[in-house]
Parts: sequence; C-alpha cells; structure tokens
Amino acid sequence: MKTWFITGTSTGLGRILTEKLLQQGHRVAATVRKEDALADLQSQYGDRLWVAILDVTDTTAIKKVVNKAFADLGRIDVVVNNAGYALFCSVEEAADEQIDHQIATNITGSVQVIRAVLPHLRAQGGGNILQLSSAGGQTTYPNFSYYHTTKWAVEGFCETIAQEVAPFNIGVTIVEPGAHKTAFASGMVTAPVMEAYDATPAGDVRRAIAAGTFPIKGDVNVTVQAMIDVVEVTPAPRRLTMGRDAYTDVRASLVARLEALDAQKELALSSEIED
Repeated sequence: MKTWFITGTSTGLGRILTEKLLQQGHRVAATVRKEDALADLQSQYGDRLWVAILDVTDTTAIKKVVNKAFADLGRIDVVVNNAGYALFCSVEEAADEQIDHQIATNITGSVQVIRAVLPHLRAQGGGNILQLSSAGGQTTYPNFSYYHTTKWAVEGFCETIAQEVAPFNIGVTIVEPGAHKTAFASGMVTAPVMEAYDATPAGDVRRAIAAGTFPIKGDVNVTVQAMIDVVEVTPAPRRLTMGRDAYTDVRASLVARLEALDAQKELALSSEIED
C-alpha cells in the first residue's frame, strides 16, 4: 500500500480518487479549501486519511502543508496535483482579476506544490508525481483560452522537470482526461457575455454546454483507477490520456501540427547558417 498526497479533494476527480484509494487500503493526505469537506471519510477511515486546509494560490501555505504532511506521515509515495478549475469565456470577456486567479491556481499553484515536494521525494529516494492536465493541454476548444493557457503551461513545465528529476528516481506523469462526468462543468467560472461573440465558435460552445448537448462521456471511475495503476509502471509514462474524445482530439491536433511543421521544413532548414 502507498501513501498519496492529493490537492483539491473536496469534489470531482480528486474526491473520487481519495475515496477509491481509501477503499483499496492506501493512506491519503488530502487538501481541501473548506473545513469538514471530507468529514464523512475521516469518520470512516480514521488516521488513514490526513486532511489539511489549503488554497494553492498561497505559496507560503503550500510549503507549510507539504512539510507537515511529510513530517506527520513520513514517506509519501505519490503526489497528485489535482487542484484547478476552468475560466469559461471568450478572450475579451474575462476580467483581469479572473485571468490572474486562473493562472495563480492552475499554473503557479501546480508549480509550487511540485517545488515543495521535490526536496522530500529526493531525500526519500524517489516517488511519483501525477500532474492533472486535460485533453486541453494538447488541443483547444473555443471559450477555454485561459484554461488552455494554464494546461499547456503545466505540460511544458512537467516535460522539462521530468528530465531533471529522473536521476532521483522521481517519475512524472501528465494526466489528460477528456470530458468526464464530474463537478468540473458546474465549477467553471464565467464572465458577462459580449454580444459580439454570439455568432462565433465561442458562442456555439457556450450554447452547446447550456443546452446539455456538449458530449460528456468519460467514466471518472475508470480514469481514477488508471491513475492508481500507472504509478506501478516503470519508467513512469510521460502522459496518461483518458477518454475517447481526449484520444481523438489530441491525436487530430498532433497530426495537424506535425503536417504543418513538415510543410515548412524547407523554409525552416533554410534559416541555418552554412559553414
């Protein structure tokens, strides 16, 4: 059995992952933003569930919570960067404060959690980091520009650090779910709608989600179990893409980008200075 540290466990994927791990006999250090969010699980599982209040936009608090978790629990085998949300609006509709908070939560929060746990993981001889991204970390959908900004950013960050920390026996896996039946949609933050965007793809996506016609078919229980299983794979896979929509959309995006790159090969090579 392993000990897991998971951020953002009040609802959604983080909550379901916590439940499944506890059911399977693991120990979980869970962070929430609201007190008593996991009171039912605490009463059921006792000291196998360690809970702390944490807002990942507070870097000082991240360091304190991470240090206390390792101090109280000793070895932590898996760290799951799950806390995050989506700002759902067209590019002009968002307020500056909304953009700043999206970045502070999804990018800076994820980066600082990883920075806080790395000294502990190195000291204990290794471990695994699972970074929650999205299919939207490799492809894009209208009305999610700021969310995509954060997910593309953390993927680049994790791609880089995976190379840096591999010598310390630390595996890094980026988890890319498609649309799943969780509280993700209800947790999206919106902004006042601008009429100018009604007749654009942003307006089309907004109406589809409002009408309930945007397909959401991902099974969160299957994805969560895949996350539990992937930490047993050595070396750690760089990515775990879950959902038919995620596979289809990410593949189409990668193929299109590769084709565009190849089409510019001659021009790209022409910029090299000849000996």
